[in-house]
Amino acid sequence: MLAVEVRRPRFEDREQLNEFFRAVITDTFTKEGIGHQLHEINEEIKVKRKYLNNDIESNGENRYFLIAFYDDKIIGSIEYGMANEVIKNCTNNHYESLVEIGTLFVHPDYQRNGVGNLLLKEMYETLRNNGIEEFCLDSGYKSAQLIWKKKFGDPDIVLKDYWGKNYDHMIWRVKIRGQE
Repeated sequence: MLAVEVRRPRFEDREQLNEFFRAVITDTFTKEGIGHQLHEINEEIKVKRKYLNNDIESNGENRYFLIAFYDDKIIGSIEYGMANEVIKNCTNNHYESLVEIGTLFVHPDYQRNGVGNLLLKEMYETLRNNGIEEFCLDSGYKSAQLIWKKKFGDPDIVLKDYWGKNYDHMIWRVKIRGQE
């Protein structure tokens, strides 16, 4: 396991985080076989930047990020906030009161080193400390869906071909207790 520091983002981390988002999202789209979808890549990056700005401007009230550092380089991120529009719309607002864990990204050079698990563990503790016992998360990335299925079991909702033929979207509802 790498000697990783996990902490809240600071204003001065914004530029490096934005570069991190671009690198990870572009890599993920490429690995998913959809790297040619430049508009979607840019939209995804724009949403993550917006979430980060919401966190920094609200001091963690609207969105709450944790970032992982190794040798002064951002190698991972995770955040939570209110459920996104896809989750709300596809659950007929049944998950509207749940927070969503999202933006769990690990830099491609550091994947499969426990960074994602470390960030999740830290986020569970943060949520518990804020009295939150349940969350939801969603994914349209096939590679991430495999990880979430191993970790949380079958998704509660599968939106078949949501992103196009053979590109499903999955949503999980998870109780924190038992996830540590």
